[in-house]
Amino acid sequence: MPVGGGLVSVIDGADVALSSLDPLDKVGDGGQGEVRTLAGWPGLLYKSYREPHRVAGDSLTALVLVRLGLRADERDRLDASTAWPLCRVVDAGRVTGFLMNEAPASMRWATGDGSTKLTELAFLLRPGKAAWQGVVQPSPAERLALVVALVELVDRLHATGLVFGDLSEANVLWTVRPAPAVHLIDCDGARLVGAEPVLAQAETPDWSDPLAPAGAATVDSDRYKVALAVGRILAQDAYAAPGRPLDPLPGVLDGRREEAVRGLYEKAAGGHGTRPDLGQWRIALAGRRQIALEAGRPRERPVLDPRKFDGPRRRGSIRLRD
Repeated sequence: MPVGGGLVSVIDGADVALSSLDPLDKVGDGGQGEVRTLAGWPGLLYKSYREPHRVAGDSLTALVLVRLGLRADERDRLDASTAWPLCRVVDAGRVTGFLMNEAPASMRWATGDGSTKLTELAFLLRPGKAAWQGVVQPSPAERLALVVALVELVDRLHATGLVFGDLSEANVLWTVRPAPAVHLIDCDGARLVGAEPVLAQAETPDWSDPLAPAGAATVDSDRYKVALAVGRILAQDAYAAPGRPLDPLPGVLDGRREEAVRGLYEKAAGGHGTRPDLGQWRIALAGRRQIALEAGRPRERPVLDPRKFDGPRRRGSIRLRD
């Protein structure tokens, strides 16, 4: 299986035997599993599940196939902006985890002791602190660009027929060097619309849809969570939420954008089926006006005098030249 530095592609998506891997340093640890680097596989990470017997292997296969089904340019863009499952890892017929690309180095920040950590969305939602002064904070224009990048990324997933699910401050990475960009991790929480998740849906505190059943993930709940992220990034407020006043940081939005964003933010607090889709957010954040289109009305039929059509009609004659 070909590997290389940087953004690594697993070409065929075939299952990899656990016995062929040599896991090394643990670089991530969560409730559902842990993430390790691999000897001889630069740029790749192995996420292993704590409870493999609970894994829906077919759902993980579906995510691998979604990536393989994309055009080459779309697949490259997915690899650059997500830690998408590249292939499953199996042991004695059981799925134990999957391989994924490592996040770009630009999505990390240097700590005081010389180590590096992932630049999670949490650092964008709170004023800077001395403990994480290594995180390069964005300018107002860069903050807006990060919001746009996140909305566009999730919108592309929706257009592919996917639901992301656990969108939160822990699953979105970001950078402004060399340019504003975002990166999604924990992508095995995504699923095709209406499909079973790989594992029971995880929920991050303060990032759940208040109107969705526990553990449910839909396009509509994604829309709510994107609205949460938009408001929290723009306001640098980790607890802002639709239904409460939105107070963007000075200079992030101009007048037209602020008016449009406030309108969508209020609507995002509504019931299922009424929340703005991500295309509407993209228009608002771009500062373009949304034009409300009315349904076409049939043209009124002219009133005809039936006497002109009833009964015999006399036809004249046309004289032809000789």
